[in-house]
Amino acid sequence: MKPSSKSGLLFLLFPALAIYLFAVIAPFVGTLGLSFFRWDGYARPTWAGLDNYIRAFKDQVFQSTFIHVLIYILVTLVVEVLLGIILAGFISSRKKTTFLRISLFIPVMLPSVVIAVLWSAIYNPDYGILNSILADLGLANLQHVWLGDPATALLSICFVSGWVYSGFFMAIFVAAFSRLPSEVIESAALDGAGAYQIFRKIKVPMIQQSTSVAILLCITGGVQGFDLFYVMTNGGPYNTTEVPTTYLVKTVFANGEIGYGSALAILISLVGLFAALGFRTWQSRKQEELEY
Repeated sequence: MKPSSKSGLLFLLFPALAIYLFAVIAPFVGTLGLSFFRWDGYARPTWAGLDNYIRAFKDQVFQSTFIHVLIYILVTLVVEVLLGIILAGFISSRKKTTFLRISLFIPVMLPSVVIAVLWSAIYNPDYGILNSILADLGLANLQHVWLGDPATALLSICFVSGWVYSGFFMAIFVAAFSRLPSEVIESAALDGAGAYQIFRKIKVPMIQQSTSVAILLCITGGVQGFDLFYVMTNGGPYNTTEVPTTYLVKTVFANGEIGYGSALAILISLVGLFAALGFRTWQSRKQEELEY
Protein backbone atom coordinates (compact mmCIF):
# COMPACT_ATOMS: atom_id res chain seq x y z
CA MET A 1 0.00 0.00 0.00
CA LYS A 2 1.48 3.33 -1.07
CA PRO A 3 1.54 6.05 1.62
CA SER A 4 0.51 8.60 -1.03
CA SER A 5 -2.71 6.75 -1.93
CA LYS A 6 -6.04 7.74 -0.38
CA SER A 7 -6.46 4.34 1.24
CA GLY A 8 -2.95 4.55 2.70
CA LEU A 9 -3.67 8.02 4.07
CA LEU A 10 -6.93 6.85 5.66
CA PHE A 11 -5.15 3.83 7.14
CA LEU A 12 -2.56 6.08 8.79
CA LEU A 13 -5.16 8.56 10.03
CA PHE A 14 -7.64 5.98 11.33
CA PRO A 15 -6.07 5.38 14.80
CA ALA A 16 -5.92 9.11 15.57
CA LEU A 17 -9.43 9.68 14.20
CA ALA A 18 -10.80 6.76 16.21
CA ILE A 19 -9.30 8.09 19.44
CA TYR A 20 -10.56 11.60 18.68
CA LEU A 21 -14.08 10.35 17.95
CA PHE A 22 -14.12 8.26 21.13
CA ALA A 23 -12.52 10.81 23.47
CA VAL A 24 -13.89 14.10 22.10
CA ILE A 25 -16.77 13.84 19.62
CA ALA A 26 -18.75 11.09 21.38
CA PRO A 27 -18.68 12.78 24.84
CA PHE A 28 -19.62 16.11 23.26
CA VAL A 29 -22.59 14.59 21.44
CA GLY A 30 -23.66 12.76 24.61
CA THR A 31 -23.40 15.95 26.68
CA LEU A 32 -25.35 17.86 24.06
CA GLY A 33 -28.11 15.25 24.20
CA LEU A 34 -28.26 15.30 28.02
CA SER A 35 -28.52 19.09 28.02
CA PHE A 36 -32.10 18.79 26.78
CA PHE A 37 -33.17 16.60 29.74
CA ARG A 38 -33.65 16.90 33.48
CA TRP A 39 -31.67 14.13 35.14
CA ASP A 40 -30.15 13.58 38.55
CA GLY A 41 -28.12 10.54 37.51
CA TYR A 42 -30.51 7.99 39.06
CA ALA A 43 -34.12 8.52 38.06
CA ARG A 44 -35.36 8.32 34.51
CA PRO A 45 -34.45 11.45 32.48
CA THR A 46 -37.35 13.75 31.60
CA TRP A 47 -37.50 15.99 28.57
CA ALA A 48 -36.70 19.64 29.32
CA GLY A 49 -36.27 21.11 25.86
CA LEU A 50 -34.50 24.45 26.06
CA ASP A 51 -35.35 24.99 29.73
CA ASN A 52 -31.80 24.27 30.88
CA TYR A 53 -30.37 26.84 28.49
CA ILE A 54 -33.01 29.43 29.43
CA ARG A 55 -32.18 28.83 33.08
CA ALA A 56 -28.47 29.27 32.36
CA PHE A 57 -29.05 32.66 30.73
CA LYS A 58 -31.03 33.73 33.81
CA ASP A 59 -28.53 32.31 36.30
CA GLN A 60 -26.74 35.37 37.74
CA VAL A 61 -24.05 33.29 39.46
CA PHE A 62 -23.23 31.53 36.20
CA GLN A 63 -23.09 34.84 34.35
CA SER A 64 -20.77 36.31 36.97
CA THR A 65 -18.34 33.42 36.49
CA PHE A 66 -17.48 34.74 33.03
CA ILE A 67 -16.75 38.17 34.48
CA HIS A 68 -14.39 36.54 36.96
CA VAL A 69 -12.66 34.48 34.29
CA LEU A 70 -12.33 37.59 32.08
CA ILE A 71 -10.59 39.43 34.93
CA TYR A 72 -8.42 36.35 35.48
CA ILE A 73 -7.40 36.26 31.80
CA LEU A 74 -6.61 39.99 31.66
CA VAL A 75 -4.47 39.82 34.81
CA THR A 76 -2.68 36.66 33.75
CA LEU A 77 -1.87 38.20 30.37
CA VAL A 78 0.31 40.57 32.39
CA VAL A 79 1.69 38.27 35.09
CA GLU A 80 2.18 35.31 32.76
CA VAL A 81 2.70 36.38 29.15
CA LEU A 82 4.22 39.84 29.69
CA LEU A 83 6.36 38.70 32.62
CA GLY A 84 7.36 35.61 30.63
CA ILE A 85 8.58 37.67 27.68
CA ILE A 86 10.51 40.02 30.00
CA LEU A 87 12.19 37.07 31.72
CA ALA A 88 12.97 35.52 28.34
CA GLY A 89 14.53 38.78 27.16
CA PHE A 90 16.70 38.95 30.28
CA ILE A 91 17.80 35.32 30.00
CA SER A 92 18.44 35.37 26.25
CA SER A 93 20.77 38.36 26.63
CA ARG A 94 23.03 36.58 29.12
CA LYS A 95 25.17 33.46 29.28
CA LYS A 96 25.14 30.62 31.79
CA THR A 97 21.47 30.92 32.68
CA THR A 98 20.73 27.19 32.98
CA PHE A 99 20.14 27.33 36.73
CA LEU A 100 17.84 30.35 36.39
CA ARG A 101 15.84 28.70 33.60
CA ILE A 102 15.34 25.53 35.63
CA SER A 103 14.39 27.50 38.75
CA LEU A 104 11.73 29.47 36.88
CA PHE A 105 10.36 26.39 35.13
CA ILE A 106 10.09 24.17 38.23
CA PRO A 107 6.62 25.47 39.24
CA VAL A 108 5.25 24.36 35.87
CA MET A 109 6.24 20.75 36.65
CA LEU A 110 4.49 20.68 40.03
CA PRO A 111 0.91 19.35 40.23
CA SER A 112 -1.65 22.16 40.38
CA VAL A 113 -3.21 20.71 43.54
CA VAL A 114 0.15 20.78 45.33
CA ILE A 115 0.66 24.40 44.29
CA ALA A 116 -2.82 25.35 45.46
CA VAL A 117 -2.31 23.74 48.88
CA LEU A 118 1.12 25.35 49.20
CA TRP A 119 -0.12 28.84 48.44
CA SER A 120 -3.21 28.39 50.59
CA ALA A 121 -0.82 27.86 53.50
CA ILE A 122 1.24 30.90 52.47
CA TYR A 123 -1.90 33.05 52.35
CA ASN A 124 -3.30 31.69 55.63
CA PRO A 125 -4.08 34.67 57.92
CA ASP A 126 -3.07 32.83 61.13
CA TYR A 127 0.15 30.99 60.31
CA GLY A 128 0.85 31.97 56.70
CA ILE A 129 4.35 33.13 55.83
CA LEU A 130 3.12 36.15 53.84
CA ASN A 131 1.54 37.88 56.83
CA SER A 132 4.55 36.89 58.96
CA ILE A 133 6.94 38.54 56.49
CA LEU A 134 4.82 41.70 56.46
CA ALA A 135 4.90 41.80 60.26
CA ASP A 136 8.68 41.31 60.34
CA LEU A 137 9.09 44.18 57.87
CA GLY A 138 7.02 46.47 60.06
CA LEU A 139 4.09 46.37 57.63
CA ALA A 140 1.56 44.75 59.94
CA ASN A 141 -1.09 47.15 58.66
CA LEU A 142 -0.89 45.34 55.30
CA GLN A 143 -1.67 41.94 56.80
CA HIS A 144 -4.79 40.53 55.27
CA VAL A 145 -7.16 37.58 54.99
CA TRP A 146 -6.06 37.19 51.41
CA LEU A 147 -8.35 34.37 50.29
CA GLY A 148 -11.23 35.32 52.58
CA ASP A 149 -11.74 38.87 51.35
CA PRO A 150 -13.80 39.35 48.16
CA ALA A 151 -11.56 42.28 47.24
CA THR A 152 -8.32 40.25 47.20
CA ALA A 153 -9.28 36.59 46.68
CA LEU A 154 -9.39 36.60 42.88
CA LEU A 155 -6.22 38.69 42.52
CA SER A 156 -4.43 36.37 44.95
CA ILE A 157 -5.24 33.40 42.73
CA CYS A 158 -4.11 35.36 39.66
CA PHE A 159 -0.76 35.99 41.33
CA VAL A 160 -0.31 32.27 42.00
CA SER A 161 -1.16 31.50 38.39
CA GLY A 162 1.47 34.02 37.30
CA TRP A 163 4.05 32.45 39.60
CA VAL A 164 3.39 29.09 37.98
CA TYR A 165 2.97 29.82 34.29
CA SER A 166 5.32 32.76 33.74
CA GLY A 167 8.09 30.14 33.57
CA PHE A 168 6.13 28.21 30.95
CA PHE A 169 5.74 31.24 28.71
CA MET A 170 9.35 32.19 29.41
CA ALA A 171 10.42 28.87 27.89
CA ILE A 172 8.31 29.55 24.78
CA PHE A 173 9.81 33.00 24.28
CA VAL A 174 13.39 31.87 25.00
CA ALA A 175 13.00 29.28 22.24
CA ALA A 176 11.58 31.96 19.92
CA PHE A 177 14.43 34.36 20.67
CA SER A 178 17.01 31.63 20.03
CA ARG A 179 15.71 31.23 16.45
CA LEU A 180 16.15 34.89 15.55
CA PRO A 181 18.92 35.61 13.01
CA SER A 182 21.99 36.77 14.90
CA GLU A 183 23.01 39.03 12.00
CA VAL A 184 20.09 41.39 12.62
CA ILE A 185 20.84 41.71 16.34
CA GLU A 186 24.56 42.17 15.75
CA SER A 187 23.89 44.86 13.14
CA ALA A 188 21.64 46.73 15.55
CA ALA A 189 24.29 46.52 18.26
CA LEU A 190 26.94 47.88 15.85
CA ASP A 191 24.61 50.77 15.02
CA GLY A 192 24.58 51.71 18.69
CA ALA A 193 21.33 50.13 19.86
CA GLY A 194 21.30 49.18 23.51
CA ALA A 195 20.04 45.90 24.98
CA TYR A 196 16.65 47.41 25.82
CA GLN A 197 16.21 48.91 22.35
CA ILE A 198 17.17 45.61 20.71
CA PHE A 199 14.69 43.78 22.92
CA ARG A 200 11.77 46.19 22.39
CA LYS A 201 12.22 47.19 18.76
CA ILE A 202 13.79 44.09 17.21
CA LYS A 203 13.34 40.93 19.25
CA VAL A 204 9.72 41.38 20.36
CA PRO A 205 8.32 42.42 16.93
CA MET A 206 10.10 39.47 15.29
CA ILE A 207 8.38 36.86 17.47
CA GLN A 208 4.77 37.94 16.88
CA GLN A 209 3.70 34.41 15.97
CA SER A 210 4.98 33.03 19.27
CA THR A 211 3.34 35.91 21.14
CA SER A 212 0.02 35.17 19.44
CA VAL A 213 0.26 31.50 20.42
CA ALA A 214 1.08 32.47 24.01
CA ILE A 215 -1.91 34.83 24.22
CA LEU A 216 -4.20 32.18 22.73
CA LEU A 217 -2.96 29.62 25.26
CA CYS A 218 -3.58 32.12 28.06
CA ILE A 219 -7.15 32.77 26.88
CA THR A 220 -8.13 29.14 26.39
CA GLY A 221 -6.33 28.10 29.59
CA GLY A 222 -8.18 30.81 31.50
CA VAL A 223 -11.58 29.57 30.34
CA GLN A 224 -10.59 26.03 31.38
CA GLY A 225 -9.08 27.13 34.72
CA PHE A 226 -10.19 24.92 37.58
CA ASP A 227 -7.57 23.47 39.97
CA LEU A 228 -6.36 26.63 41.68
CA PHE A 229 -9.86 28.03 42.12
CA TYR A 230 -11.35 24.79 43.40
CA VAL A 231 -8.64 23.99 45.94
CA MET A 232 -7.79 27.48 47.16
CA THR A 233 -11.26 29.02 47.54
CA ASN A 234 -13.84 26.62 46.04
CA GLY A 235 -15.51 29.64 44.45
CA GLY A 236 -15.69 31.69 47.64
CA PRO A 237 -15.98 34.01 49.38
CA TYR A 238 -19.53 34.77 48.29
CA ASN A 239 -18.95 33.40 44.77
CA THR A 240 -16.32 36.08 44.03
CA THR A 241 -13.85 33.49 42.69
CA GLU A 242 -16.43 31.25 41.08
CA VAL A 243 -15.43 30.42 37.50
CA PRO A 244 -17.42 28.46 34.92
CA THR A 245 -15.65 25.15 35.59
CA THR A 246 -16.03 25.25 39.39
CA TYR A 247 -19.69 26.19 39.06
CA LEU A 248 -20.18 23.34 36.59
CA VAL A 249 -18.64 20.80 38.99
CA LYS A 250 -20.83 22.01 41.86
CA THR A 251 -23.93 21.82 39.68
CA VAL A 252 -23.27 18.25 38.59
CA PHE A 253 -21.62 16.61 41.60
CA ALA A 254 -22.93 18.63 44.55
CA ASN A 255 -26.44 19.44 43.30
CA GLY A 256 -26.90 16.34 41.14
CA GLU A 257 -28.27 18.34 38.20
CA ILE A 258 -26.65 16.50 35.32
CA GLY A 259 -28.97 17.86 32.64
CA TYR A 260 -28.42 21.46 33.69
CA GLY A 261 -24.71 20.82 34.12
CA SER A 262 -24.56 19.43 30.58
CA ALA A 263 -26.12 22.64 29.26
CA LEU A 264 -23.55 24.66 31.19
CA ALA A 265 -20.76 22.51 29.74
CA ILE A 266 -21.99 23.16 26.19
CA LEU A 267 -22.18 26.90 26.80
CA ILE A 268 -18.71 26.99 28.36
CA SER A 269 -17.30 25.07 25.40
CA LEU A 270 -18.93 27.46 22.95
CA VAL A 271 -17.62 30.52 24.80
CA GLY A 272 -14.09 29.10 24.76
CA LEU A 273 -14.39 28.21 21.07
CA PHE A 274 -15.70 31.63 20.03
CA ALA A 275 -13.09 33.40 22.17
CA ALA A 276 -10.31 31.46 20.43
CA LEU A 277 -11.83 31.98 16.96
CA GLY A 278 -12.38 35.67 17.65
CA PHE A 279 -8.78 36.16 18.67
CA ARG A 280 -7.47 34.25 15.65
CA THR A 281 -9.71 36.27 13.31
CA TRP A 282 -8.51 39.53 14.81
CA GLN A 283 -4.91 38.35 14.56
CA SER A 284 -5.33 37.35 10.92
CA ARG A 285 -6.82 40.72 10.00
CA LYS A 286 -4.02 42.51 11.83
CA GLN A 287 -1.44 40.43 9.95
CA GLU A 288 -3.11 41.25 6.61
CA GLU A 289 -3.03 44.98 7.42
CA LEU A 290 0.70 44.77 8.20
CA GLU A 291 1.36 42.97 4.91
CA TYR A 292 -0.41 45.68 2.93
